[in-house]
Formats: sequence, structure tokens, C-alpha cells
Amino acid sequence: MKRDYFDLWGGALLALCGVAVAAYSVNHYEFGELRRIGPGFFPAVLGGVLACLGLAIAVPAFLRRGTREEVALKEGLFILVAVVAFALLVERAGVLLTTLIVVLIATVPATRPGWIWRIGVAVAVALITWLIFILGLGMTLPVLPRGL
Repeated sequence: MKRDYFDLWGGALLALCGVAVAAYSVNHYEFGELRRIGPGFFPAVLGGVLACLGLAIAVPAFLRRGTREEVALKEGLFILVAVVAFALLVERAGVLLTTLIVVLIATVPATRPGWIWRIGVAVAVALITWLIFILGLGMTLPVLPRGL
């Protein structure tokens, strides 16, 4: 029986990443308790959720027949470049400009033509990022590029 190997291996990889994140955060950060959560609480819980979601993808994939799927290498490459760009730019360029750049990079391989919608999405994501992480959570990331 031919199995759905894409979902099987993809789910297993997600589960493995989730377990690794949860284990790392529990071993390296204070977990805290529900009344006063520590810095390891959120990544440990998210790692556990990711592991469960990975299993929820992998287990059914083991039982069903798979079809040959095409891997979107170009799209995946642009997402990877966007993640690396975020890591390299966020401290220097600030959250707002970095988010704009990253969203524009990630939308390059989109099949929908035009730049107006890309810029609209980038501005909306930057605004949401600022509202959630800077205003809502009070994170101390630079908002604008250094010197502004």
C-alpha cells in the first residue's frame, strides 16, 4: 500500500520540531505557573501544540493512500529568504520596516499580479504586528530604524 508520505513526513517533522522546542524551553527557561507564567511557558505550550498538530497530520497520513504532489520550491525559497531577512533586519531596521520588507519578499512568487495588493498586505501586517507586539504585549523591539 502506498502511503501519503508527504503528509506523513511533514507531520512527523512538525511533531519533532514541537517536541524539540518544548524540551528546550523547559530545560533552559523558567516555566513558572499559571498565576505567574515564566519565559519558558509560552514556547513550551506552543511546542506541545505543534507536536500534537504534527501527529494529527502524520497518523492519518499513515493510513491513507497518497498521491504524488509537486513541491513548491520557489515559494518555499522565498519564505525562507523572508525569515532570514527578518532575523537580519529587525534590530537594525525596526519592526515596521522589517515587516514591510519581509511581506513584500514573501509575496513575490504569488500568482496574483500587481504590487498594489502586496503593498496593502504589507502595510496591514506591519500595523497588526505593531498593535499586537509593541502596544499589546509591550515588547521592547525597535519600532523604527536606528537614528529615526
